[in-house]
Amino acid sequence: MTNRREFLARSALGAAVMAGTRAFAADPYAEPSAALLKRAQALLEKAPLIDTHNDLPMMFLEQGAGDLTRFDLTVRQSKLCADIPALREGRVGAQYWSIFVESATQNTGDSLHEAMRQFDVALRMIAGYRDFEQARTADDLERIQRAGRIACLLGVEGGHMIESSPAALRVFHMLGARYLTLTHWDNVPWADAATDRAEHFGLTDLGRKLVRELNRLGMFVDLSHVSADTMRDALRLSRAPVIFSHSNSHAINPHPRNVPDDVLRMLKTNGGVIHVNFIRPFVAPNGFAWTQERENLQRELRARQLDDAAIKKEVDAWTKATAPNPTIGDVADHIDHIRMVAGIDHIGIGADFYDAEEITMVPGLANVTRYPWLFAELLRRGYSDDDVLKIAGRNHLRAMRGMEKVAADLSGSEAPLITEPAWKAFE
Repeated sequence: MTNRREFLARSALGAAVMAGTRAFAADPYAEPSAALLKRAQALLEKAPLIDTHNDLPMMFLEQGAGDLTRFDLTVRQSKLCADIPALREGRVGAQYWSIFVESATQNTGDSLHEAMRQFDVALRMIAGYRDFEQARTADDLERIQRAGRIACLLGVEGGHMIESSPAALRVFHMLGARYLTLTHWDNVPWADAATDRAEHFGLTDLGRKLVRELNRLGMFVDLSHVSADTMRDALRLSRAPVIFSHSNSHAINPHPRNVPDDVLRMLKTNGGVIHVNFIRPFVAPNGFAWTQERENLQRELRARQLDDAAIKKEVDAWTKATAPNPTIGDVADHIDHIRMVAGIDHIGIGADFYDAEEITMVPGLANVTRYPWLFAELLRRGYSDDDVLKIAGRNHLRAMRGMEKVAADLSGSEAPLITEPAWKAFE
């Protein structure tokens, strides 16, 4: 099974290296003035700031086998990607906690079982702290934030976890999941991923039915991680706004995980939102080329028949020495470009914090305390207060209310999707 921390080594499967050019030159980034930072912090407290992707539940399983008594989120936790003091310092008003299971588990039949472990951990975490409260609707989210607590929502990162079962999808919704990422790193039987070889060239018939079922239920169709063809199919089919929970602009960095301009234009028509992430190889203009160089190094080391420990040691040393070094300004460049193509009403934040190692994220955005610095940079570039409020969370709330309205309209006119065969009576 491939560990999430090794995701940068996965194959890009022949995508062109650095195809095209950047749409514009990046503004040089400097530390914001105290006045801009204070203004950004005040706006984020008001917004609310909604982040659509954080993998803290996975860390509880990795580091404590799901034993939450080993951690106290009311104090700073240097080995976790989030805690309550850090979230407060970052002015986070609402957080989607990721339900994440490696896509390789679909090959062993463990996906649904492991997903339930993740749900269990996430729900116990939320229930265990007075600062947290689970939100299921946009109204819940705003009410909880106004009460001074952090609204907690759940997102399922990978359609493999439903094991092609609409019944499992409906149970996930009842547990509080409000988006389903259609794929993760590998294809599923009904949809292609961005980082796997095309099998379906988009969605299959079942995939199309599951998109409609997500609309009926009131869950976002999340198009992060899916292939461009899957993005296009889902956007043509969805009757509700969709999201990208943690993706960036392909025009700035042609990584297959990023979103092409034609899809961004479709997103504008759909009314959905792309939430920009902070992971170095997805942000840096040379991030995809660096990823391919890292893959080539691994192939070379394997060809020398080194053992796994020796390969890891050399790759880790190379990574630390050569990792892309984007700035907060580079993240702002992605936002600038998305604004130019899709418009200000279709941008949000989905940082994708999944470990406590600063080498993972853009320098200056290494942990959940740092959101105000990004918004101070946007203010420096001339974004208005209203623009900041939209990107921070109001765009997501608008799309969420649109998604909820579609579900309410469909609930009385469409029956649940049933694909499992009927039970046979015992003789």
